[in-house]
Amino acid sequence: MNAAEPRRVAYDRPEFELIQNDDLDEDVVVSRETDGLPRPKQTRIFVVANQKGGVGKTTTAVNLAVALAQGGLRVLVVDIDPQGNASTALGVEHTEGTPGTYEVLGGVPIAEVVQVSPEADRLWVVPATIDLAGSEISLVTMIARESKLKRALDAYLEQNPVDYVFIDCPPSLGLLTVNALVAANEVLLPIQAEFYALEGVSQLVKTLELVRQQLNGSLQLTTVLLTMIDARTNLSAEVEDEVRRYFPTQTLQTVIPRSVRIAEAPSYGRSVLTYQRSSVGAQSYTDAAGEIASRG
Repeated sequence: MNAAEPRRVAYDRPEFELIQNDDLDEDVVVSRETDGLPRPKQTRIFVVANQKGGVGKTTTAVNLAVALAQGGLRVLVVDIDPQGNASTALGVEHTEGTPGTYEVLGGVPIAEVVQVSPEADRLWVVPATIDLAGSEISLVTMIARESKLKRALDAYLEQNPVDYVFIDCPPSLGLLTVNALVAANEVLLPIQAEFYALEGVSQLVKTLELVRQQLNGSLQLTTVLLTMIDARTNLSAEVEDEVRRYFPTQTLQTVIPRSVRIAEAPSYGRSVLTYQRSSVGAQSYTDAAGEIASRG
């Protein structure tokens, strides 16, 4: 396989079976060891955003965070989605009333609400609770409402430096997502391999440009990750080609397969990397994390 070509992955098979070398291309079977990932010169703050639901946004944020932390890097996940799915997958407490992102947007320092995730060493989480659902209404009346998260995050990072921050957003372009876009310097866009993959992406790109012009001049769409790829179908290949034409430099070579193990892991409060380390899905997120780190 040419080094410039995207890395292909096998469709998720029954993963209690060993993957034999003759089942996959030689260069697809790579080491799952992630120790020693390169450390960025300064904190990379990613907002993981897509106003379309069901594209693997939270799954991507969670598993990339765990993979980077397993690679020896310091990672913070900020869950700003009222559903709190990232908090669930990372095994931290986020029942109603638990201090988290809602309190941070109200002025409480991140250091007072952050929790250590049991998923990996050097991985911290600011959880989201159902309380966050009403925050968009309360934010409307606040002064400088778009930069509440940025100020809190900047203050935290001055005293607690980390290598990567992932902000997991709700599937919308409301004030919560705008706060995340103002706080970040990079956008990670997961795109599902389906017929309507790029529908709505143009609106997101327009929003990113508007935020960049008016609120955050350093914001850049740097990373696009194809998710839920089924290598057995022509549709996945067609969508992948279309996305790579639309985002030629931003799209990672690694793609994420449609995977039973990836889907199962959150129900156990786990990432796929700790739930089923030997799975194809875990390998793919490990590869994607390595690619992101090398780009940094």
